[in-house]
Amino acid sequence: MEGNPRSTAHIADHPIHPMLIPFPVVFVVSTLFCDLAFWRSGSPFWPQAALWLLGGALVFGTLAALAGLTDFLGEKRIRALSDAWQHFIGNAIAIVLTLVNFYLRYQNGDPAVLPEGLLLSLIVVGIFLFTGWKGWEMVYRHRVGVADEETRLR
Repeated sequence: MEGNPRSTAHIADHPIHPMLIPFPVVFVVSTLFCDLAFWRSGSPFWPQAALWLLGGALVFGTLAALAGLTDFLGEKRIRALSDAWQHFIGNAIAIVLTLVNFYLRYQNGDPAVLPEGLLLSLIVVGIFLFTGWKGWEMVYRHRVGVADEETRLR
């Protein structure tokens, strides 16, 4: 038996992808909260904070995507999983929508928040809920990146 599908992007047998994914998720969810706060208060603080959060989401989302793509391309058993394809495609769409959200806000300022920016933030959070579910399906059901018994004993 070959054991569990391994992460090819790792440090000391610890997969890099799951170490990076919390950052873009938190940044995008925080952007949604900033958008809602702006909608409620009209304070110019919130769109400025959201723009910085979207920038962080793009930086860390790109790093997480590179680590995830390395795993995806480096292990044929991962590519064989439909959950992996759904996770991959959904996150690619989320990064593109985040880039569009950032660009609109950078170009147009506060007016870009309502309704377009808020709607894009909401859509990306929804996508992350789906792709997060698929990511955990890969870990818990398909044991992607989970150490085999002999690895844990080292």
